[in-house]
Order: sequence, then C-alpha cells, then structure tokens
Amino acid sequence: MKKIIITLIISFIALHVQAQIDRSKMPEPGPAPEINLQEPQRFELKNGLKVLVVENHKLPRVSVQLRIDNPPILEGDKAGVSSLTASLLGNGSKSISKDDYNEEVDFLGARINFGSQSAFASSLSKYFPRILELMADAAINPNFTEEELEKEKQKLLTSLKAQEKDVSAISNRVQNALAYGTGHPYGEFLTEESVNNVALIDVIQFYEDYFVPANAYLVVIGDVKFDEVEELVTTNFTPWTKAVPPSFEFSKPSNAQYTQINFVDVPNAVQSEVAVESLVDLKMKNEDYLHALMANRILGGGAQARLFLNLREDKAYTYGSYSSLGNDKYAPATFTASAQVRNMVTDSSVVEILKEIDKIIKEPVTDEELKDAKAKYVGNFVLALEKPSTIARYALNIETEGLPNDYYKTYLERINNITKEDVQKAAQKYLSVDNARVVVTGKGSDVIDNLENINFNGKKIPVKYYDKFAKTSEKPNYEAAVPEGMTAQNVLEKYIQAIGGKEKLMGVESYSLLAEAEMQGTKLDLEIKKTSKDQFMQNVKVMGNSMSKQVFDGDKGYMVMQGQRKDLGEDELKKVKEESAPFPELNLLNTDIALEGIEVIDGKKAYKLKISEEKTSFYDINTGLKVQDAVSIEAQGQQINTTFDYNDYQEVSGIKFPFLLTQTMGPQKFDFVVKEIKVNEGVSDVDFE
Repeated sequence: MKKIIITLIISFIALHVQAQIDRSKMPEPGPAPEINLQEPQRFELKNGLKVLVVENHKLPRVSVQLRIDNPPILEGDKAGVSSLTASLLGNGSKSISKDDYNEEVDFLGARINFGSQSAFASSLSKYFPRILELMADAAINPNFTEEELEKEKQKLLTSLKAQEKDVSAISNRVQNALAYGTGHPYGEFLTEESVNNVALIDVIQFYEDYFVPANAYLVVIGDVKFDEVEELVTTNFTPWTKAVPPSFEFSKPSNAQYTQINFVDVPNAVQSEVAVESLVDLKMKNEDYLHALMANRILGGGAQARLFLNLREDKAYTYGSYSSLGNDKYAPATFTASAQVRNMVTDSSVVEILKEIDKIIKEPVTDEELKDAKAKYVGNFVLALEKPSTIARYALNIETEGLPNDYYKTYLERINNITKEDVQKAAQKYLSVDNARVVVTGKGSDVIDNLENINFNGKKIPVKYYDKFAKTSEKPNYEAAVPEGMTAQNVLEKYIQAIGGKEKLMGVESYSLLAEAEMQGTKLDLEIKKTSKDQFMQNVKVMGNSMSKQVFDGDKGYMVMQGQRKDLGEDELKKVKEESAPFPELNLLNTDIALEGIEVIDGKKAYKLKISEEKTSFYDINTGLKVQDAVSIEAQGQQINTTFDYNDYQEVSGIKFPFLLTQTMGPQKFDFVVKEIKVNEGVSDVDFE
C-alpha cells in the first residue's frame, strides 16, 4: 500500500510539472559555451621568425607548420616560378641527397611538405627533434639543381597540356583573369611560354627574395615541452638569414560597371560552367565577417542551401550548385555562385542563380534557414577543434589577421547572436546583381542564342566574348556551310576510306584493344574485344580488379558493376548491338542518318552526324577521321553528357586506329593511351560468355 501511495504522488508531481510547460514553444537556448582554446606560448628569434607553441599531451604526436605571410607576388612573364620553387623545396638539402632525405623521413613514419612560402611536418613526438632538424635544413639550405628543375618543368607543362580541353580549368582561369586583370597576382596564370622562361637562377632568386623570416611564423602543436621547442628552434632556425622581402603595389581591381555575361567558347564542352562572380572587400577582422559567412551559407553553402535546392532538387539542372565568399587582407576577395549545368538549361541556370542572389539581398532569410545555418557552423567548429591543424590555423589567424585574442573563445556566442537583419545587411553589402560578371564557359553553338536573350529584372543582359585566356574576341561563327551535295553517306565513306578502305575493314573478323589511364594517381586498365558476329566485351579494371564489365554474345548480354551482375534489358541490348560491330560505320552506310552541319571540335572543323537521339558523331572535314562521339542519356532524372575524343591515329594491320581515347563526363576526364591492338587474333567465343 505504501508503494502504491508513493507511485501516485510521483505521478501527480510529473503531471503537475508537465502542465506548467508550454510544449508549443521551442525552449530558449542556453548561453553559448565559451571555448577553452589553449593560449599559445610565444617567442621570437633575432632574424624575425615568430614561434607559437601549444602543448597538447593527449597523443604522442607533434605537428609543425611554417607560414611566410608575404603579400601576393606578381610573377609576370615567368609565371610558374613559385610553383617550381615549391616543387624543388624539400628535395633534400645541400648536405643530404634527395633520396637519403626522403628515405629517412619515411623510415621515421613522418611527413614533410613544402610550398613556395610554407612548410609542414608531422611525426611521433619522440622523433620531433630530428624531423624539425630535417625540415629546417631543407628550408634554409635547399638543394636546387638543374636536373630536378627540368623534371618539375616537364610535369608542370604536362599538367598545362592536360588542361587545354578541361572546361573547369579554363573557366577558373578566365574567372580570375577577368575579376582581377592579368596584371594582378590573383589574375595572372601559367602558360607554356612563361614556364619555359623560368631558369634555375629565377628559382634561386625567388627563394632568396621571398622565403625569408621577416614575415614568417612557426607553429608547433603536440606532445612537446615549450623549453625543448625553444631550444630546438633556436638551434635549427637561427642560421636562417635575416631579410625582408621586396614590396610591390598593385592597382586595386574593380567590379564590372554593369551586370554582363562573359562567354568563353569551348566546343568540346559537354556541359556549361556558370559562375556569377563579384569582388568583395571582406576581411576576417570586419565586425560583420561572420554575418557575411552566414549569408553565404544560406545562399549556397551546402546541400541544404538555396542554390542547391533550386537548381538541383527543384529544377534538376545540375548535380550541385554552390557559392563561396572569400576574405583577404591584401586585396579584394571574390564572391562566386556557380554550377555545372546541361547545355540546354545554361540560360535558365544563369537566371535562377541571379534570382537567388537578388532574393537574399531583398528579403530576410527565414528563422528555419538561420537556425540550420548556425547549427552547421557550430557543428563544424566543434569538430574542427579536434584537429591540431585547426589550432595552428586559429593561432596564425589571430597573429596575421589582427584578430582579438578571444576571437575563437567567443566564436559560438557571436554565431548564436546573429540575427536575420544582420544576414540581410551583410548580403546587401557584399553581394550584388547590379555589377556582377556572369562567366559562362561552354559549347557556344548550343548555348549562345539563348544567352543573348536573357532578361533579368526587366533588363537584357549583354554578352561579351572572350577566348580561353581571357582576351576579348569576336562572337563565334557557327554558320559554316556544308558543301553542296555533301551527304551523311559521303562523310561515312570518306571516314571508311581514311582508316583503310571498305575491303580492308570487311576482312576484320575480330580485334582486341588494351589501354591505360590514370585516375587521381591510380591506374585504370581498359580492355575491349569485338567481332564481326556482333560480339562485344569491355572491361575496366582498377589495380587489377574489374570495376565495370559489359559483355554481349550477339544475342544476349550482361553488365557487372562493382561485383553486382545485371542482365541487359531489351533497350540496352539494342544499343549495345549497334556499337558491337568492329566498325559501326559500315552498318551506318545503309541507314537514314542526318548530316546536321559543321562544328569546330578541338580547333578543327568537323561534320556533325546525328546517329541517334542519344549519339552524335563528328568527322574531320579534311582528314575524314572521326574526332568525337557525344552521348547524352537520362538517368535518375539527370541528363548525363559524355564525350569520347579520338586522337593519335596509328596503323595496325593496314587499318588506322586512334591510340588516344579521351572520355569526358562532367568534371571527370580520362585519357586512355592504347598500349596494344591485335587484329584477327587473340579473340574467341569464350571472351563473350
């Protein structure tokens, strides 16, 4: 009985308390916790090197970050000298060879990396004295040699060559050049000529001018003792010669006088790169800095932001649309809202991005948007505190950006205090649709007509034209006339004759192809086999393991993706059969395909043949050789565009085959270099089982 009475009393109290709580209202948030960020201990060497030390004994590890906080450097006709300096730093020292240096670092399980004005090292704390010594030795006594310079120049030139058709690389280059001008450090870019202009003496001079301790900071974080760090740094970095880098002044770049579209024609583009950009005078020490970041987060800072929800979730124009807002104490930074979109919706995407920028300027954000954005910032901030690199960055920011010492300790409080009015004021101050550059990089023949008819806020947006290096150009002319009497069959016949002739091709019963490509440093192997019986096999391997495989025996087929097998459906079988012949053009001779005109592909005029609703092929009007296939398919509500470029034709058994196959899909690009082609050998029915 006593237990029952006690239970009734507890239940009554619980009901009474519940009755006093209004659950229709969200509880008031408590005060933001103060972040207990450990204050670095400091000392400075006589040569000007400033050292910050944060002791953290949770793990037996230590990280060392060297940063030289110089103003931006204009490299001019030797653009690339800083990149080459960065690649040569860390190749041992004057006392240790490159191989011995790297071998010792690897043996200690450590990392040492260099930039043109920075360095980073990490290791177990017991190896810290030696790693700091190695880092200092490579930094102060670099081993610059002509042989290593030539190797690095060739790597850089190869990279530039790969970017010639890279739509994203072209877009980024033009965006920076138009925003700042090519005479500004942030607007200049590397060319083959500027890289070749760099000699070893230029690298040495750049190093001696700018890799100096006057503006240098060394941050040491981890399982170390301050006294030990002070002794080791003093010993290893005192020999660093005291010097002050040269100073330059640059004209301040300015925004466009009025909103305009700056178009760059890249005929091989399978989709358009759209970037709405403007310059902003934003610095970390500004009182409204966090307000501006919050506005950008809500506009385009992630998958829950307005740009993403509009252009991807609602309109299905793109895989994703985002915005970024930079800050810089030396020069104006940039605001950019961008997306990679299908050609047919390029103009619509420009309008939607401008609408979203305009909306966040004119209308307050919602309570829910602000709440979600704050939660994201708080979560990211708290997670970042677990990383030593974050602590180093925060310590450096306080030193170099003129921030108060409690800047990060009160960070969460200032985030939580941001209001909708703060966000709108920041958007009005830092964002604009009145003098924005809309840089569009894409296939002009597909998008120009619609771009020239864009109206926004009652005004027509003018279009200006630029080449791939941001120089003004004329509007592209796509009206090259097809010669009178030329037909699709004539184009196919010229192609067949160019690669060997109909009789030679008819004699091919089978062929096999092996090719290689690289994906982020990983090798891809491609194997293709075809027969005159319409048998087809394609296998892509990564590190020897099949990533995707497609097989067709002439009647039925299947595909295997990451170990999962799927039989091909009726429509899929039809498409595979069309491509399974060794030379599909022989079969196309007897079909009713259309010659749609002439387009420029990779700088050369080519006949455009509409093979099907999904596929278009291009043939060089001079050589007759096929230069590109463009394929467009719809999958899961998204339009996927892919191009296959064919280059470097070489003869095998009297027939010309392309030995460089380039596949481009969105931002991804794979150059498959053919290693082997066999005609009428090495293929059997077993390959298609």
